[in-house]
Amino acid sequence: MRGAPRRLTRTEARSARAASGFLLPFLALFLLCFIAPIGYALYESLLKVERTGPLGLGGETKQVWAGLSNYAHALEDDRFTAGFGRVLLFGAVQIPVMIAFATGLALLLDAASARWVGFFRTAFFLPYGVPGVIASILWGFLYVPGISPLVEMAHSVGWNVDFLGRGAVLWSIANIVTWQFTGYNMLVLIAQLKAVPGELYEAARIDGASAWQVARHIKLPLIRPALVLTTVFSLIGTLQLFAEPKVLKPLSNSIDSGYTPNLAAYNEAFTSNNQHIAAAEAVLLALVACVLSFGFLRLVGQRGKDGESG
Repeated sequence: MRGAPRRLTRTEARSARAASGFLLPFLALFLLCFIAPIGYALYESLLKVERTGPLGLGGETKQVWAGLSNYAHALEDDRFTAGFGRVLLFGAVQIPVMIAFATGLALLLDAASARWVGFFRTAFFLPYGVPGVIASILWGFLYVPGISPLVEMAHSVGWNVDFLGRGAVLWSIANIVTWQFTGYNMLVLIAQLKAVPGELYEAARIDGASAWQVARHIKLPLIRPALVLTTVFSLIGTLQLFAEPKVLKPLSNSIDSGYTPNLAAYNEAFTSNNQHIAAAEAVLLALVACVLSFGFLRLVGQRGKDGESG
C-alpha cells in the first residue's frame, strides 16, 4: 500500500515559491516574445484577404479561411524556392570556411603565451560588435567600382573583377558574414579550450607529442561540442540571411526581391502587402531551419556513437 505523499516543510515550501517567482518572469517573456509570435504567424498563414465588388476592386475586404493555399502559393513561387537553394549553397561553402578560420585562430591564440594575446583576441572579436547593416555599408564601399581601392588594385594588375556581379555577389556577401562572425565563433571555441584540464597537455608533452599532435588528438576532439554549437548557430543564421543582401540590393542588379527566403518574405509583406503569404513563407523558413538543425545534430550524435562503439 502506497503511503500518503510527504508534505513539504515550511523551508521547502518557501524555496519552491522562490524558485517559481524566479521562473515566472522568464516563462511570461518566453510566451509573449516566442510562443505568441509563432502562433500568430501560423494563424495568419492560414488566412487570406477576400475583396468584394467587380474584379475584386470593391472597398470592403475581409479575411477568410485559406487552409494551405498560402503554402502552396509560396512553394510555387520560383524566386522563393530559388532563394532556398541559394542560401543552402551559401551555407555549404561559407560555414565550413568560417568555422575553419575560427578554429585555427582559437588554436593559435590558445597556444600562444605572449602578452598580446588579449589584444588580438579583442581585435578578432570586434567585427562582431558591428551591426550587420553597418558592416554591409562599409563593405559596399569596398565593392563598388570607382570608389573601391580593392577594385582599383585589381584593375591595376589586369584583373577585371566585379564584386557585385551575378557570379560574385553571393560570395561577396559570404565575405561580409565571415568577417563579422569568425571572431564570435573563435571566442566560443576559446572558452571551450580554457575548460580543458592542463594536465592533459602536460601528459601529452611528457609522452613526446608535438604541438600539432596535441591540437589534433587532444584539443580538437575536446572542443567538438563547441564546434557543433557554432555550426548549428551558423546554419540557422545562414537561413535567416537578410541584412546583407537588403543593403547591397541598390548597388547590384544581381540581387532581386527574392534573393533569400527572408528577403522574399519581407518584400511579400511590406512591398506587395501580402502578409498572409509572407507568414506562410516565414513558417516554411522556420520549418526548414528546424529540420536542418536537428538533422545535423542527429547526424553528429550518430557519428559520435559509432566512433565510441568502434
